[in-house]
Amino acid sequence: MILQATVALPVLAAALLAATGRWLPRPAVDITALATAAAVTALTALTLARAPRHPQVTWLGGWGPGTDVGIPLAADPLAAGLACVAAALTLAALAFSWRYFTEIQAIFHALILLFLASMCGFVYTGDLFDAFVFFELMSVVAFALTGYRSEEPATVHGALNFGIVQSLGAYLTLAGIALVYARTGQLGLAAIGRHLPGAGGAHGRPGALITAAFVLICTGYLVKAAAVPFHFWLADAHAVAPTPVCVLFSGVMVELGVYGVARTYWAVFPGLVPLRAVAVLGAAAALLGAVMCVLQHHVKRLLAYSTISHAGLLLVGVAAGTPAALSGTAYSLAGHAGVKGALFLAAGALLNRYRSVDVRDLRGRGRVMPVTGAVVLVGALCLAGLPPSGLFAGHSVTEHAVLEQGWWWYTPLSIAASAVTAGAVLRVWLVVWRGLPLRRDPGEAGAPDRTSDPGEHEGPETPSILASIPWVMVAPAVALLAAGLAVGLLPGGPVADAAAMFTDRGAYAALVLDGRLTHPHAAPAEPWTPAGLAGSAATLLLALAVAAAGVRRAARTRPPAPAALARAAGAATRRLHALHSGHVGDYAAWLTAGVAVLALLTARF
Repeated sequence: MILQATVALPVLAAALLAATGRWLPRPAVDITALATAAAVTALTALTLARAPRHPQVTWLGGWGPGTDVGIPLAADPLAAGLACVAAALTLAALAFSWRYFTEIQAIFHALILLFLASMCGFVYTGDLFDAFVFFELMSVVAFALTGYRSEEPATVHGALNFGIVQSLGAYLTLAGIALVYARTGQLGLAAIGRHLPGAGGAHGRPGALITAAFVLICTGYLVKAAAVPFHFWLADAHAVAPTPVCVLFSGVMVELGVYGVARTYWAVFPGLVPLRAVAVLGAAAALLGAVMCVLQHHVKRLLAYSTISHAGLLLVGVAAGTPAALSGTAYSLAGHAGVKGALFLAAGALLNRYRSVDVRDLRGRGRVMPVTGAVVLVGALCLAGLPPSGLFAGHSVTEHAVLEQGWWWYTPLSIAASAVTAGAVLRVWLVVWRGLPLRRDPGEAGAPDRTSDPGEHEGPETPSILASIPWVMVAPAVALLAAGLAVGLLPGGPVADAAAMFTDRGAYAALVLDGRLTHPHAAPAEPWTPAGLAGSAATLLLALAVAAAGVRRAARTRPPAPAALARAAGAATRRLHALHSGHVGDYAAWLTAGVAVLALLTARF
């Protein structure tokens, strides 16, 4: 009953708050939401503790395997771990909201709890259509949360971009599910896997229909994962969504898109279609996200593009298609969730105090917030792979795993993307907390005004300014950052075994359909290697160089760049900003092009 309760409890609490919240005092609403999130966190933690030896499988409604209508909920170790991450981030976001929002309606708490239920349901479900249902519930709630401050035009604009792009991806996913159902007559992931060609399945080759189904299903997940060129919605949504919502968007929702690709592939399609096309889109996201990140002055947009870059690295790890690479991806995902959640909460503290998250407006004003400054500094170093953070462990393990496949390019990609995104956050710390002047952006050269994106100057999210940041707003950020640092200390053996179980289609089918637990084993994931430590050191040094290049200590410190180089850099910067136009028609066109590219790459590989 634990899995059902994990999904049902937040739904029931959300319904209660939606029905009675207008008459309840604010403390009662907060306590109800926090208690529910804490209970779900405890349930997911218990499920995670039992998962390595006693993974749970529950069939809803008593319709068991063989009935063709049953919907299973299955909690293998990686699924249980991701559900626990989602619940912990939700608890942190609600705790931060307690004092952050002086005036908030109970519907906000109800939406957050529905979002939690949809995330847990998506992670646990073993049914392809049921995954789509939870995925769409997540999107609908996220759309409502993005547009929560609907009195502001920029908020409505960002929410509409989010909703339309996500809906287009959902339609394609539903079309892919229909193709799979037409081919197999099944909707359960394990049952589909047994009916398709390959290990444990029927004879023959999948053909174009199954390849098309994989591309369409993954398109919806890649939109959520913000892979290039499906990523345009993300920065617009982060710029206008309330800060606690951004914690969930960047900390876990984007990662759920990566999880969706991984779960669908290994439960249904292993060996039938190649994953290298996903690696191409992931590498593009890692590079473009890093470049756009360092060009931002709006802190929430900066962190959003950092998420795009790191999600791209996660997709490359998944696309490597081995348990060892997935072990590294699991480390990175958990570490990124904690660190990015902490950084967004720090941005929220700045927004509450100074009504702005534009670093040009905040120069030197962060000195009165030392704890928040420490969170930003350590968080930036963690993004660069500071040991023992989860991102350090993930990059080290993944780099070793993909090198065995000949993917030599992953190491420089990982170092460059991590260093540039970390350097951009370090630059924020140098300007806001150390008071250093910001170097002129190349895109502003010769321009009459500042280059900006939609939502560059967002309005305040709270009507009143807190004289000092209370501990209930500081503690969640510190706790998330500490968790992101501690992830790298997890022993490699259980992580590797969990990845081996996740990538074994036969083991997943045996667990879900037969109730039989197998124990696939893999070599322990070992992040503490000389190569891993050297890569971390190189990334940290490069991040410091990127941060130093973005500020200036005095006007005469460095001679100006050659005019031709400055013009070229300015033109490239303006072109990148123009691509991220904020027009949903452009985003839909890019989504269509992305589907075509993904299909061509999948067919070619």
